[in-house]
Parts: sequence; structure tokens; C-alpha cells
Amino acid sequence: MIPLKDLNPQRSFPIVTLLLIVANVVVFVHQITLPPTAADAFIKTYALTPSHIQLALEGHRYTPLEAFLTLFTCMFLHGGFLHIIGNMWFLWIFGGNVEDQFGHIGYLLFYLVCGLGSGVTQVLFSWGSRVPSLGASGAIAGVLGAYIVFFPRARILTLIPLLIIFFTARIPAWIFIGFWFLMNFLSGVSSLGMRSAGGVAWWAHVGGFLLGVLMATIAKFAGRPATAVG
Repeated sequence: MIPLKDLNPQRSFPIVTLLLIVANVVVFVHQITLPPTAADAFIKTYALTPSHIQLALEGHRYTPLEAFLTLFTCMFLHGGFLHIIGNMWFLWIFGGNVEDQFGHIGYLLFYLVCGLGSGVTQVLFSWGSRVPSLGASGAIAGVLGAYIVFFPRARILTLIPLLIIFFTARIPAWIFIGFWFLMNFLSGVSSLGMRSAGGVAWWAHVGGFLLGVLMATIAKFAGRPATAVG
């Protein structure tokens, strides 16, 4: 299922969401214009590698600053055009309404905390792995978690492929995002014990999503009620 548009009206222009997209694109353009050797070094330096954090905590090779800084920098790296396009598309569709709820500054802090939390989750579930993790998807998973809390009944215009036939449907957010989370959780469970395998950082998605749900729930019951289109 591919989301095309959320049908929930926004109250303000999503300036922080737009700036986050711009920041990710700028870093990606820099990344792909580097020579191959420099690009590889760039990824190894700024992507999140669980074994680097393990070594830093044991006092070997990496300083804690070098290792833990990657929890932040990995959020702005991507592995290819499809990776960044998919992530930024989801951020653009779901970020605006969540930004409305938290306010611009609050939303930025929320996004970064979800990104950091998703990285910590990935490290814990792939302890000692030498496979670098990169991408904004953990932070964006937090945005999806907040969206399902604030706007569970909002409709998502969705493109659904069925063999060679494509059709659209207006799917409630709790179904669309709930299915997305279930697939990520099951994929995460199936990846347990595969420390050396590459691929998707499923547990970063799970951790970011659950942190987003928690923070949005606290915000909602602290006096930020949402208005959703049913």
C-alpha cells in the first residue's frame, strides 16, 4: 500500500517538516556527489553501527562521543534514491498534521527524540552488529505513531496494487498505520539473531513508532486534543 495523501486538513504550513526534508536532501546530494572511496568513508563515519557503540563502552577504538554522535547523524543519511524518496514522502504526508499538534519547535524536538530513541532500540536489538544503520525512517516511524494517536479516524488516500491492477481507497489511519506497524514488528521478530545480515532496520521502526505513540499520548492527555476528519 502506498499513501498518496492524508485527507485531514492542516491548520498551518508545515515549515519544520519541509526544512527536515530539505536537510535530508542536502545531505543526500552531498553523499552521492562524493567519490566512491570518500562516500564509503562518509557512511562508515556517520551511520549508526552497533559494534562501534559496544567498543566505545568497552573503551576500545572509538570514543563515546564518536560512537553516540552517530545516533543523531544517521538520521540524515540514506542508502539510495528509493530510500530517501520513500522516507521523505511519508514524512511529507504525515508530518504536517503532527506538527500542528506539537507546534513547530515541539515537533522538531519530538522528531529528534524519536530518531534518537529508534537508534537506541536498533542498537539494543542488534548488539555487536557491524552492519551500519542509516535513514530517517526511525524518526518518521515516530511521526506515524503520533499520527495514529491524534488522528486514528483520519482517512489516507492509498494506492493499492493487486497483481497488475492498481486502485485507490480511503483507508482509516488506524488501519493503514496499524498494518504498517504490524509488518515492521513481525519483520523485526524474524530478524532476531541475524546480526550480520543487512537490510531494513526493523527495530528502529518499532522503537521510533512506540516512542512516538507514548509522547503523543502524553501530549494529548496534557491538553492538546486533536480534531480529525472521520
